Amino acid sequence: MARSRPDRCPGIVHPWPADDGGLVRIRVPGGQVRLSALRALAAVADQYGDGRVRLTGRANLQVRAMPLGADGTLAEPALAALEATGLLPSREHDRVRNVLVSPQTGLTGGRADLRPVLAALDALLLGDPALAALPGRFLLTLDDGRGDLADRHKDLGLVALDAERAQLRIGEAYGDVVALADAPAALAALAHRFLAARGTGPDAAWHVDELAAPLVVPAGVAAGADVATGPLPFGPVPGGEHVAVGDDGLTLSTIAGWTAGTVVVTPWHGVLIPEENS
Repeated sequence: MARSRPDRCPGIVHPWPADDGGLVRIRVPGGQVRLSALRALAAVADQYGDGRVRLTGRANLQVRAMPLGADGTLAEPALAALEATGLLPSREHDRVRNVLVSPQTGLTGGRADLRPVLAALDALLLGDPALAALPGRFLLTLDDGRGDLADRHKDLGLVALDAERAQLRIGEAYGDVVALADAPAALAALAHRFLAARGTGPDAAWHVDELAAPLVVPAGVAAGADVATGPLPFGPVPGGEHVAVGDDGLTLSTIAGWTAGTVVVTPWHGVLIPEENS
């Protein structure tokens, strides 16, 4: 695919200059966010932006109308306030922590609790300076076997087969079956292979399926059932309450009554509020 410019997907350190000011996108790996951090982000939006925290289709967060400096970067007080929320652990890796995970994983259902896999993968991303070069649109997807993310696989990921094993996803293809404990390192290694193969300059590949040659020889078949189950419905669901979030986003008053320690932003423009005993 021919392109004339590099990826300009927004982040925090790399805001998008919209008509109403800077648009910042906050990566929330797996949608897992401490409620205290979400409230802190809403307070930053109140002080520096338009007072709203919006959700994206990749379970990330956005704030609009943020102040920009003459060079197009976020004004330093606003950037410092965003860092103080704990949602920007590395400026260098601002745009690369794009990880979708089955929202109910570890709460109910699924073949495995993928939260430890998510934590290990995120630590590998943050700890590797080379992986900061991944494109801002590059997506990793961890499906815990329930099939809720079966139609979301884009670049790299996995599907859990049971509590101990998973099959890798490489683009639209299926890869090796690996132990869940080894999956984060396997995905990080594949990400390195992608970086080595993507090329340089404005026409460098953004996605695995844009490479001139396959990243690896695919296994070709699914080792376990991989049936798309569709989006999580809104309302009471096993494990908690899935709250729909409209285009106006969240505000401090919206989340004032929430009590869960951690909530889960979902890729269907919602927030899963776990049951207090989950």
